[in-house]
Amino acid sequence: MKPILSEPEINAIIYGMHGAPFSLLGMHETGKEKPGVVVRAFRPYATKVEVVRVSDGVAFEMPRIHDDGLYELFFPKEKPFAYRFRLTWFDGTTGDLEDPYRFPMQLTDLDLYLHGEGTNYRAYKKLGAHPMTVDGVEGVHFSVWAPNAIRVSVVGWFNQWDGRIHPMQQRGNSGLWELFMPHLKPGDLYKFEVKGHEDYLAQKADPYGFASELRPRTASVVWNPDGYAWKDADWIAARSGKNWLEEPISVYEVHLGSWRRDPSDGNRMLTYRELADTLVPYVKKMGYTHVELLPVSEHPFDGSWGYQTIGYYSPTSRFGTPDDFKFFVDRCHQEGIGVVLDWVPAHFPKDGHGLGYFDGTHLYEHADPRLGEHKDWGTYIFNYGRNEVKAFLLSNAVFWADVYHVDGLRVDAVASMLYLDYSRKEGEWIPNKFGGRENLDAVDFLKKFNEVIHLEYPGFLTFAEESTAWPMVSRPTYLGGLGFDFKWNMGWMHDTLDYMQKDPVFRKYHHQQMTFSMIYAFSENFILPFSHDEVTHGKGAMLSKMPGDMWQQFANLRLLTAYMWAHPGKKLTFMGMEFGQWKEWQHDESLDWHLLQYDSHAGMQRLVRDLNAMLRGFGALHDIDFSWEGFEWIDLNDWENSTLLTLRKGKHPDDLIVCGYNFTPVPRQGYRVGLPKPGIYEEVLNTDAAIYGGSGVGNPRFIRAEQIEWQGRGWSVPVTLPPLGAIYLRYRPDLEN
Repeated sequence: MKPILSEPEINAIIYGMHGAPFSLLGMHETGKEKPGVVVRAFRPYATKVEVVRVSDGVAFEMPRIHDDGLYELFFPKEKPFAYRFRLTWFDGTTGDLEDPYRFPMQLTDLDLYLHGEGTNYRAYKKLGAHPMTVDGVEGVHFSVWAPNAIRVSVVGWFNQWDGRIHPMQQRGNSGLWELFMPHLKPGDLYKFEVKGHEDYLAQKADPYGFASELRPRTASVVWNPDGYAWKDADWIAARSGKNWLEEPISVYEVHLGSWRRDPSDGNRMLTYRELADTLVPYVKKMGYTHVELLPVSEHPFDGSWGYQTIGYYSPTSRFGTPDDFKFFVDRCHQEGIGVVLDWVPAHFPKDGHGLGYFDGTHLYEHADPRLGEHKDWGTYIFNYGRNEVKAFLLSNAVFWADVYHVDGLRVDAVASMLYLDYSRKEGEWIPNKFGGRENLDAVDFLKKFNEVIHLEYPGFLTFAEESTAWPMVSRPTYLGGLGFDFKWNMGWMHDTLDYMQKDPVFRKYHHQQMTFSMIYAFSENFILPFSHDEVTHGKGAMLSKMPGDMWQQFANLRLLTAYMWAHPGKKLTFMGMEFGQWKEWQHDESLDWHLLQYDSHAGMQRLVRDLNAMLRGFGALHDIDFSWEGFEWIDLNDWENSTLLTLRKGKHPDDLIVCGYNFTPVPRQGYRVGLPKPGIYEEVLNTDAAIYGGSGVGNPRFIRAEQIEWQGRGWSVPVTLPPLGAIYLRYRPDLEN
């Protein structure tokens, strides 16, 4: 019998060039001139293909119409009927398989429209790989965006990674391709093979893939994102009702691969579930309110720490499965700890299986390197002006809140997004339409990101790592701001560290570095960061930055920590600072937990634990972080002695804490401090206390104010400011007779 297919149609199939396989493969009615149905299959690795009629189980052998494995069988005068294939392989084994080309399309016209418009902020519910049942058959529905491809196929073990066998159907002009693959299930590996113009052929990981192979392998893994039973409903409900600006926030920044390792098992990294049993209790014991994780989205290179992301929708397989990561987040919430993820919408790597040049064109990135590349990092920049790209990133933000219940996103490298000339010389960038250096598309994207995520998830927090003077980063978009909840205070971090690294003899000449931050402290909702960036790349650990002998180094670090905790703004510190790690952070080594056997390190750890307890317990330290109503200078002018005196105030008029700082190793005895009210003050903190590893220089626990005017106040008291130390004096009206 002469084949019904034309030669060009046959060639399009066998050479993998067809973008509409449903028009040829599967079962089709042949029309009035030659009534009946025809069934076609392309199975190059089978020796025989049969059509099995489901109603009676009768098998009909299909003639091979091309040597490469194209089969076609005509049923004259038949109406369409239910069928499956029976394949015989080269080793003589047989198996019955459903035909992917007999199942209907799953994407609706509305899906296609919203995707093109860029307003489907849950695109992950449609794109990617989704286990489902269609017409009573279990399988996986695949969909991907590749508008400039000639052909896109699903490839995996099920077809010997041969992209000719399971080409997807292109859906009109939407750029979307889809195919339902029966018999596949969670755990199966797959990629998309993309055939573009000019001989472009690549196998790509799924941009919306929910799971990934362990590096260095690069396939995506089918996973059911809805298969976990959460136990954190109380936490989620409480979160939505919080005004986080008035809540205590102390963030423990963690790189999961190096927080702790298992020396008994080849120094391997801990799993998500092991971290749930070790990291979570530790964070709770230390009193932190949140844990912030360096990016857990899948990345090929350990040394990027996750900041060069490939799998935006895939928690890295280094530590276990997606459900294992949910278990970790769930455990955090059950213990009252929020989870913040580092998120990287600023750039992505050029690895061949990733987003770059996805369909043979610059799809996710700009084509012009003056817009589309970060030369410093060797990465691509997202094209924020393209609807589908913007929806990919916005959906990703929603995805982490929706599927993984995370409580916040810290957006990395915001400055690189905002400025077209970021780290570029003249002639290496293109001005915006007004001739300026601002990336208007990125600005619009960041505003939309904050609007969408806050609308969808009340109580969700967003943090901007933004190092410039861009105005109103943490102000609402309706006031012209970017809409973030908090901005990292990089200026405070830089000035404070620069001051603390100086020999105390010279600090008096740089006193303004410790007072300047209050000029702009309330221009944004700031979080004070000592992050991983300050303890790597030759910068040394926080403890090793401090000047002096070992005793002075610990004293300086304790002083710096107490100063930070009483400074207006929320707090963030990187793992290891809390117990005085000596060694610079290495991503492939564990923290030096053995140091806790020494009193100085154990004392440092106890100080941080006590400071976190005070931050939680004393409203003066967290109620009013973003207004002058919560802070006063008592004395900022004693540069000669390198001392500072401040007052923190809570919402209640009696919620007051007087803070004294001595940045020299000389004890300041009889140092008179002006007080806001008469009565009794309790020394609730002395960083020089013996329990913290200090020398024990301090004050009586309770001190009564004297009616002696000092520093513009009606009451005062002489105190001892310990060497390289800080004290907190809490007002205690409840102790008055």
